Amino acid sequence: MTAPPSKSTIKLAPAQSHGEASSSQAQNQAPKSQKQMTKAERREQQERQRAAKAATKAAGPQPSGSNQNPVQAKKGAPPAASTSASVKKGGKGPDGKPTKETKETTSDDSARGLRIFSHFGLPKPPGPSKGDIHPAIIRLGLQFSEFKIAGANARCIATLTAFKTVIQDYITPPNNTLSRHLLTHLSPQITHLVSARPMSVTMGNAIRELKLEISGSDIDLPEQDAKNLLCQKIDDYISERIIIADQVIQETAGTKIKDGDVILTYARSSVVEQVLVGAWDDGKQFSVVVVDSRPMLEGKKLLSVLSAMGIPCTYLLLPSIGSVITEVSTVLVGAHSLHSNGAVFSRAGTALVAMMAKQHSVPVVVCCETYKFAETIQLDSFTKNELAPAGDIFSSFPLTRSKDTLTLNKQPNLEILNPLYDLTPPSSITAVVTEVGVIPPSSISSIPLALGRTTL
Repeated sequence: MTAPPSKSTIKLAPAQSHGEASSSQAQNQAPKSQKQMTKAERREQQERQRAAKAATKAAGPQPSGSNQNPVQAKKGAPPAASTSASVKKGGKGPDGKPTKETKETTSDDSARGLRIFSHFGLPKPPGPSKGDIHPAIIRLGLQFSEFKIAGANARCIATLTAFKTVIQDYITPPNNTLSRHLLTHLSPQITHLVSARPMSVTMGNAIRELKLEISGSDIDLPEQDAKNLLCQKIDDYISERIIIADQVIQETAGTKIKDGDVILTYARSSVVEQVLVGAWDDGKQFSVVVVDSRPMLEGKKLLSVLSAMGIPCTYLLLPSIGSVITEVSTVLVGAHSLHSNGAVFSRAGTALVAMMAKQHSVPVVVCCETYKFAETIQLDSFTKNELAPAGDIFSSFPLTRSKDTLTLNKQPNLEILNPLYDLTPPSSITAVVTEVGVIPPSSISSIPLALGRTTL
């Protein structure tokens, strides 16, 4: 026979059943809010949450949809959220060992390399078109990104010519006026061009002038007549501010070239090319030293034009300029933009040429149209710049491999940096030849007044 249970055992059983009943009642009750809880209850709830988190970490990552902890179930958060956060911030892995903090990596080239130069504008194919983009603008954007159209004058003329096509194909919607709605229609066109390549100073000045003409057009004029008038204004701008201005600069700068002079120029400027060709056509006998640099090697095109004219030419790369600068009479260079403090923003390497010329007392003459003037003050070429297209071919001698295999591309441990422009300080410039005359660098800020206006 079995012994009867002790009194202590009989008394303990009802206590356990009473505790279980009380806990089940507590579970069936609605959860209290934080205000209804006492301090002891809130402390107990926090302890339960900490224990649940510790159990989740000890169990390791769990498949989604199974065994959510009470905090996640109450808040409705996905179970993998805390795990992914712990991986990013660093914690314990599945094996219990501490894991190092991990960084998200992307396949984008901009995330790799020197971040200090990440703000430089990089030519890239335009993304998906936002808004009603004209086919002429899409084609022009591709030409800009591929550097098929390069140079401040060429880009400005191409932009204005494309805008003429956009204006002619534009139809004013009902209950709208051309002077107001056309400005809205041109905004996505401009944005598309800027997405392909950063806007130049010349394009900015020309677009600003075009917007003023559009906003000032007569609302009572028939639509086709208004569009024809705007296209005529664009043609006048190109003719007066670029073509005729280049002709005046050619005549003015040509008088500075004498027989027997040795003219040094860097890269290729369309204005400088016209000056040299015009002086040779006038019967002056001189020679030209063309200095060039990678990766653009624009001086080769200038060299082909001058040599075809019969002009004696010498071609060398930028590092060799020190060996010929003592034989040079005058340095003629172009400009991308001209700033009010007298600094010249031009192809990268122009500043080195100007400083070498100043060191050897050789005059440096900049040929620049006034529509390239910017009222801003620029002190360096780091705050704003572009990157030239990569993929340059570096030939190694003797040529043991084909040139196609010598293309230099980006690698995980290699960043190709080709700044497109640099800033020549006014102290290295002798004079600036414009269509309004020869101006010293200290008087560049007076260009708007010379044009009879306060702003460009």
